[in-house]
Amino acid sequence: MKARRHAAVTLAAAVCALLLVVPAAGAWAPADSAAVHPGVQTFTNGAQCTANFIYQDPSNVYIGQAAHCSGTGSSTDTNGCTSKSLPDGTQVQVDGASKPGVMVYNSWNAMQRLGEKDANTCQYNDLALIRLDPVDVAKTNPSIPFWGGPTGVNTTGTQAGDEVESYGNSELRGGVSALSPKEGKSLGDDAGGWTHQVYTVTPGIPGDSGSAFIDASGKALGILSTVELAPLAGSNGVGDVAKEVAYMQSHGGPGASIVSGTEPFTGPLSPV
Repeated sequence: MKARRHAAVTLAAAVCALLLVVPAAGAWAPADSAAVHPGVQTFTNGAQCTANFIYQDPSNVYIGQAAHCSGTGSSTDTNGCTSKSLPDGTQVQVDGASKPGVMVYNSWNAMQRLGEKDANTCQYNDLALIRLDPVDVAKTNPSIPFWGGPTGVNTTGTQAGDEVESYGNSELRGGVSALSPKEGKSLGDDAGGWTHQVYTVTPGIPGDSGSAFIDASGKALGILSTVELAPLAGSNGVGDVAKEVAYMQSHGGPGASIVSGTEPFTGPLSPV
């Protein structure tokens, strides 16, 4: 049993290493003055969403949003294997950036191009990467406002009752920043670990789509994908970011990984 447990821990560590980049000292703008960071608003053809994490590969720096933020159908079109999106190469306005970013990866477009058939993957793989212009990288910090982190990437999912934190930035809140930090509980994993149902105070609303969720240790857990009306009214569906990034890396997308925050994780506020 010990040998098996050691092998499992080693495998989890190897997977996490592929998903996470540790920032070099001095590589990022100071967190308290960075104009671009997780939680800024993004605008794709007029549709407002909230950015999740900062991603990096050897050549570029990216900011993440939900794939459905560039969707061209109705709000009920949530299956990424059948719902249409604006094409890769679409410009995206990133709040705080001096130049538009470019959507270089969209999981919906990728799955349709590849002919993906797995039902859970089709329904819950909801990630897009926006490549930042090089002039804006110097004003970027990967830390999540209020909470700090991410401290790593969660590759084990959640159980019912696990603490989660988030930071949404919907324009529907009228710029009231005190309503952006959210804390709540996971109801556990679903769909083979592709999604986590969560309740937070306050719940995510339209415009929070794409925002980052982290677990009780500050690890990147997921991306807000859906606002639920039934059967769990007021809950949110959070796509598993470890699975989404792994899919991107292994299906022709950028080899980018989530960048850990320069600021320490300060949550959770309530007892775990």
